[in-house]
Amino acid sequence: MTKTKKRMLIIILSILLFMPFRSICHANAAEPPSILIIVSNPPSDLEISVKSGDTYIKADKVDKAMERYYTFYSRHLSGSGDYVFKITTGKDSYEITIEKPLEQYNNIYTLNLKSRTLTPGKLLSRSILLVSTRVILTLLIEAIIFWLFGFRSKNYWTAFLIINLITQGILNICINGLVPIQSYLILNLVAGEILVLIAEMYAFLSVIKAHRLRTILYVITANLMSLITGGYMITVLPI
Repeated sequence: MTKTKKRMLIIILSILLFMPFRSICHANAAEPPSILIIVSNPPSDLEISVKSGDTYIKADKVDKAMERYYTFYSRHLSGSGDYVFKITTGKDSYEITIEKPLEQYNNIYTLNLKSRTLTPGKLLSRSILLVSTRVILTLLIEAIIFWLFGFRSKNYWTAFLIINLITQGILNICINGLVPIQSYLILNLVAGEILVLIAEMYAFLSVIKAHRLRTILYVITANLMSLITGGYMITVLPI
């Protein structure tokens, strides 16, 4: 095994520490939704209700960029049968029935307005787009900082690209696994960025041995900017 492969293996093993960060800070969080429905580019008058007895209860709504989230909590859901959702927009109205979710909380569905279907989970195309967008924006910012710190060697830039694709890729994949309106998203991001900082510090110092102080200052600065940028992105962009 070459030295480069060993270094990359060490980085990947370090990043495995990400796994616990997804469950941080839920003890005092607000009640998570039982069912969350994602709708892309919804009409302004779109309403989603769930049948409860002889009545329909409207979902709580949260708008974010090009999406809207319709959420139902345990207090909205009653009865022993399947869930019946009423979709209403303008003069059009129809119902969709789904089997009761196995989980008590955080059951995510995606509504396709054209096909009038509810699909469990987030769409893969959506996840790829959002993860790629966040990673590319982060890489651009950190690349500017890397250049401003005076790193010009081709080998350094190759290391920069490999290390950041791994760390930021895994971080954003983990973030993508969170519930879009989950409480304490920022604290989860902070926890993830701390682990990225540790992994990148070790990785960059393993590759760049000639400028240790400059490398340390770069890693700290870059991750601080990533945290600020990432915090802004998760407040305005879908998760």
